[in-house]
Parts: sequence; C-alpha cells; structure tokens
Amino acid sequence: MNDSASYTPPKIWSPPPSSGGRFANINRPVAGPTHDKKLPVGRHPLQLYSLGTPNGIKVTVMLEELLALGHSGAEYDAWLIRIHEGEQFGSGFVAANPNSKIPVLVDHSGSVPQRVFESGAILQYLAEKFGAFLPASGAPRAECLSWLNWLMGSAPFLGGGFGHFYAYAPSKIEYAIDRYAMEVKRQLDVLDRRLAEVPYLAGDDYTIADMAVWPWYGALVKGQLYEAGEFLQVQTYAHVLRWTDEIARRPAARRGRMVNRTWGEPSSQLHERHDASDFDTRTQDKLAP
Repeated sequence: MNDSASYTPPKIWSPPPSSGGRFANINRPVAGPTHDKKLPVGRHPLQLYSLGTPNGIKVTVMLEELLALGHSGAEYDAWLIRIHEGEQFGSGFVAANPNSKIPVLVDHSGSVPQRVFESGAILQYLAEKFGAFLPASGAPRAECLSWLNWLMGSAPFLGGGFGHFYAYAPSKIEYAIDRYAMEVKRQLDVLDRRLAEVPYLAGDDYTIADMAVWPWYGALVKGQLYEAGEFLQVQTYAHVLRWTDEIARRPAARRGRMVNRTWGEPSSQLHERHDASDFDTRTQDKLAP
C-alpha cells in the first residue's frame, strides 16, 4: 500500500478542520439548514429540485419518458440545486428533504403538497402515480423492484466509495481504491450476467429499474464516469454495453440527461427546465453571450 502514515483512531472522534478533496466544503457531521431560503415554485404540479448527477438523471429521464408516453400530468419544472455551493442546506430544501441530498420532488397536484425524496422512491412514486414503467404484479414487478433496490444499495460503493477514492480524495490510498474497484467490477459482472439473459433488468420491458441503473453503470461502461474506463476495463462487459447503448438511443433518455446539467458541451446543458420547448431554446450554447 502507498499510505504515507498509519492512523490510530482516537477514543472519541471529532471532525478535522478540513477533510480535503472535492466536496470538502459541504461535508459536515450534522443535519439541518445552514441558511433561510425558500424553494421556487413554477407553474406545473411537479416541482423537481436537482442537479444532473446520476441520481438526478434517473428522475428527469423518468419524467421525460412519461411525457413521451403522453402523460401530460408529468409536465414539470426542474430547478437547479448547486450542491457545491451548499444550496441543498437552504431551509426550503431541508423541509422537502431532511437528508439534504438531490433530487427531491414536490407534487402539488393534490390538496396538500407531497414531498418525495430519495431517487428510488421518486421513481416508484411516479411509476405508481401514472401507471407506467413498473409491472403491475407477479415476477416482473418483483424483478423490477429488486433491481431498483439493488441499485440503491450498490451505487454508494461506486460513487461514495470507488469514485471518491479514485477521483476526488486528496491522496491516493491503494487499499481503498483496490477495495472499491474490486466491488465495482463484481457489480458490473452481476449486471452483465443478468443482461446476458434478458433485454432489460426486469425482463422483456424497459422499467424504472433500467432508468435507475443506467445513469450510473451505463455511464461507467462508456468511460463517462470518473475517467475510470481503462482502469476498470469496462469494455469487457459486452451485455451492459449493449443495454446502455440501447437506452442512450431513446429520445427521452437523451433529454433527461440534459436537464440540470452544468458541465460538458454547452449544447448538452439545460440548467433549468420549465417547458418542453426549453430543449430547443434554453441550452447553454443558445444562452451564452
């Protein structure tokens, strides 16, 4: 291992002055708001507060897929939450999600606004609300929910584990990178074996399970996450590659990946989405001076 020094945990932990690395300025050991700020509310019943990370993309893909099916009630306003600036700790956001993580959805279609937080819960809520992308019963429903929850348990190993220590930590720790690389490759093998058997994770049909997994592991096998494609030899997962390319060709998935995106080609960034026409008129290449 290449650790520069050994570490003996103290009897009682206390936070360091700075944890270092990316996101250090928003890491803290307590919950709750840091400042007062109301959440904006647009004209649609569904209000999404998010950022175009893999967790945010799950929900915008779902909303765009619902609209593509003709569910006009799925029209939504997507507001940008700049997590690097701590906007998720505003009082309005914390009231909507006490965990202060993106995304969060607030549904104003009923007599009382309904908050829904955690991306997997949002996908299931929308699927049940509109009766789409979640099988009604039996083995397909069980498979869909199993793979959805597989993602919710697995992605932290990819993002907070491998991604953090490989790409964001202030120093490279061989043990940590090896541990999480091992687990991520095991997870990719799990997916590859499943997708060798069926077209989509739940079986024959595209569901919220695919929408949840695709922004994480689909991006990873295309070399679009943490610049780790060569390191992990992602090209060996042929069935995952077939699956992710198929989803990437879906117009709704392409649109969903643009919403609340603040990096990459300006034409791929739609910082906020309030109308379907915004994809044609409000991307950053059209707004830049």
